[in-house]
Amino acid sequence: MLTTEELVASLKSVLPAEQVSINETIREQHGKDESYHTPSLPDVVVFPASTEEVSKILKLASQYKVPVVPFGRGTSLEGHIIPYDHGITIDFSLMNKVLEVRENDFLVRVQPGVTRTQLNKELKKYGLFFSVDPGADATLGGMAATNASGTTAVRYGVMRDQVRDLEVVLADGTVIHTGNLAEKSSSGLHLNGLFVGSEGTLGCFTELTLRVYGIPEYVMAARASFPSVQNAVSAVVGILQAGIPVARVELVDEPSMKQVNLFNDTNYKEQPTLFMEFHGNEAGLKQDVEFMKEIVADYQCEGIEYETDQAALNQLWEARHNLAYAFIHGYPGKKMMTTDVCVPISDLGAAIDNAREALNKLDLPGGIVGHVGDGNFHALIMIDMNNPEEIRKSEEFNEVIVIDALERGGTCTGEHGVGVGKQKYQEREHGQSLQVMERIKLALDPENLLNPNKLIKVKRELV
Repeated sequence: MLTTEELVASLKSVLPAEQVSINETIREQHGKDESYHTPSLPDVVVFPASTEEVSKILKLASQYKVPVVPFGRGTSLEGHIIPYDHGITIDFSLMNKVLEVRENDFLVRVQPGVTRTQLNKELKKYGLFFSVDPGADATLGGMAATNASGTTAVRYGVMRDQVRDLEVVLADGTVIHTGNLAEKSSSGLHLNGLFVGSEGTLGCFTELTLRVYGIPEYVMAARASFPSVQNAVSAVVGILQAGIPVARVELVDEPSMKQVNLFNDTNYKEQPTLFMEFHGNEAGLKQDVEFMKEIVADYQCEGIEYETDQAALNQLWEARHNLAYAFIHGYPGKKMMTTDVCVPISDLGAAIDNAREALNKLDLPGGIVGHVGDGNFHALIMIDMNNPEEIRKSEEFNEVIVIDALERGGTCTGEHGVGVGKQKYQEREHGQSLQVMERIKLALDPENLLNPNKLIKVKRELV
């Protein structure tokens, strides 16, 4: 086994010296994400500037059997990028170029370190935008690795739906492409679907070709209040059944609305609330919104406000996106645990009610929000990490909502990913299919070096 000094010397033989760091502060920055999971430092952090350099790093890691963890911006929520096996962390921040915009094909080719807001700033010049909006200004490589989703998934789909091609460096340094530029293909296995959501366990993404969309002619937002969560969710089902082109539809429960008002100095009604956004042409949308008003009235909507001004639209969605910070600001000294599950939309109201009941029973402060158009909801819980009882309660709560989601035919995570936090539920959710995933992992990474013991925990006797 190499010493750290020998590992650094080997890395400096294939990379410029300034792209290899054992600085304590830099290692600490790469030893944690935004989750509550325990930090752990890598032995060394490297900053490649090209696919060729990534390939050299992985060839070296394979030769000396050193674990490798890919790193975007560290915004993950289930410990994905924490290097519990130490080794090398690959930071992709130097690979942050928008390489090509194919506006007539509605495609863009980027390096993995490009962030969501950086891409949309560039696309705006062409009248285009990238749709996936997880809230955080994450890198596109990281978003593909976790199959990120967010507020616009109900209209445009999740990250897996946007990926046309990936350039991937495998564990042995081999460089492959998983797709092409065509809109559809019946050729070969669907490698895009395999690699998107693999959380760095099958390879490192060095280029992504992504689908983009035309900026809508007209955007309208609405904020609708309801007497109960069930009423709000039922209203969403009605809107979707009517075929109204809703681009975002977010549920914010009553405790969360209170935090929104405190943090943003707003005076929104403190009731279960839907934040909605509609994209289209002005005449058509006005008809759709009138129809939407009739539908929500059937579910006892107690008030609805509309926004078309861009500043007001931004304020509305900033209030939703900043909800996590609203809770953190409201509970100084506590750390946020955030978790997510996804259920069939017909079960969503009951699943959220069950989650709120469990939260109240355990006497934990927190809120429940959801991308209700696709059955995905999140719980934001504030806990004292120095209080073992609160930590135990938070783990119990997580168990309650995950088991409830699985029993309803749902999944333990709709968008945050597995990492280490949701790993213990994989066998229950996937059954025998988990063994197939293990075989795929070992076929592509026989030494179990790529983000080891994340997502798929390969049995040691198989390695």
